[in-house]
Amino acid sequence: MTELADLTATQLLAGYASRAFSPVEATRAVLDRAERTDPVLNAFVRLETESALAQAAASEERWRRGEPAGLVDGVPVSVKDLLLLRGGPTLRGSRTVDERADDPAAWREDAPSVARLREHGAVFTGRTTTPEFGWKGVTDSPRHGVTVNPYDPGRTAGGSSGGSAAAVAAGAGPLSLGTDGGGSVRIPGSFCGIFALKPTYGRVPLYPASPFGTLAHVGPMTRDARDAALMMDVITGPDWRDWSQGDRSPADFREGLERGTEAVAGLRVAFSPSFGGRVDVQPRVAAAVRRAVERLAALGARVEEVDPPLADDPVEAFHTLWFSGVARVVQPLAPERWELLEPGLREVAEQGAAYSALDYLAAVDARMALGREMGRFHRDHDLLVTPTMPVTAFEAGAEVPAGSGLTRWTGWTPFTYPFNLTQQPAATVPCGRDGDGLPIGVQLVAARHADGVVLRAAHALYEAGVTDGVEPPVLG
Repeated sequence: MTELADLTATQLLAGYASRAFSPVEATRAVLDRAERTDPVLNAFVRLETESALAQAAASEERWRRGEPAGLVDGVPVSVKDLLLLRGGPTLRGSRTVDERADDPAAWREDAPSVARLREHGAVFTGRTTTPEFGWKGVTDSPRHGVTVNPYDPGRTAGGSSGGSAAAVAAGAGPLSLGTDGGGSVRIPGSFCGIFALKPTYGRVPLYPASPFGTLAHVGPMTRDARDAALMMDVITGPDWRDWSQGDRSPADFREGLERGTEAVAGLRVAFSPSFGGRVDVQPRVAAAVRRAVERLAALGARVEEVDPPLADDPVEAFHTLWFSGVARVVQPLAPERWELLEPGLREVAEQGAAYSALDYLAAVDARMALGREMGRFHRDHDLLVTPTMPVTAFEAGAEVPAGSGLTRWTGWTPFTYPFNLTQQPAATVPCGRDGDGLPIGVQLVAARHADGVVLRAAHALYEAGVTDGVEPPVLG
């Protein structure tokens, strides 16, 4: 029953409720798809086949009794291998992590988002790949190799949540948990033609705390915006282990989705196609994003072409904060262990270690100033729309596109990392394909805490057919 692997979480839950099929059948279909496609994609660190089928059987019994455990009971979910998932090691893409940890309790804890999903009956199918410690915008690592794009295995899946994006796109599970410190759910979401949301910082609790501090967010990677809203209703539950978690009040992120395209009527939309000409956007990408914006206007949104206050690229402030985080990640390693690290990671760690405390605080000041400016911007605009990426997926195994003259991944991700600095909710929605058949994404950004605005606008785009033509790839 491999066709079950192509259903959304919402469709699976409806099937369980009507007894058209069971969680065990759906889980087997997803695991089969993963086993057939992963030799090409390399999306998984490992599959948890035995435990997943046991969880699915328990879910099936709950559904038989008419007593599902929660909102996602029986839905297959994968987890990026930076987040704790009890029952095995979290390897973080690094040869420096010892999977035979001396502490027997080391692998017995769930991250908060994983714990909430488990409480709601999710079936955990496996751990997805990440670059080493999630440090860059593509997914390859010395430990697990290169993760490739389901639409073209010669191209990158993006990163750092590339394994999750490739898995969802290929039908190896409708839901995945990713992390985003500079675009890490949105970059691969755009490249692989799926939906991905970086929530407002603190909305989804995180533990252990990220070495990248308050740049790092946890978010859903899904087939569509409705599934992401469902997932947000689960993973935003409070957790005492995250001292920086923001608003802990219950929220219904699915509220208003049933209004469909009506949710966009009257929305004040700022469209910035290139950040004031500062970003060179591929023509096919620019055209597809503009068509998506025109669709918003046709739905009743009040669209104005206007740029956010980003005339000065905040990349240096981001580098100071991000590279300092990389340096902190590897600081505990003995000198001989440094040789196990990816060369690019060593380079940015050395750069990060050279920053002073004053450099770091200056970057924090720049970040706060940008946050204030974006807060002012959103007094007049409910939504900012940009391309998610200025390019489509490029050669797999490379940090930057060939011939670009760039040295670091931040050179080709100018639309994503600014909104990690400002902690705003931002999502990518598939909106077309380029001449090579590679997906294109449009990015929706709202004011802090306005995650619901992003989800409703994204869902309206799905309802309006913006994603038509970005069909899942055929693999295996």
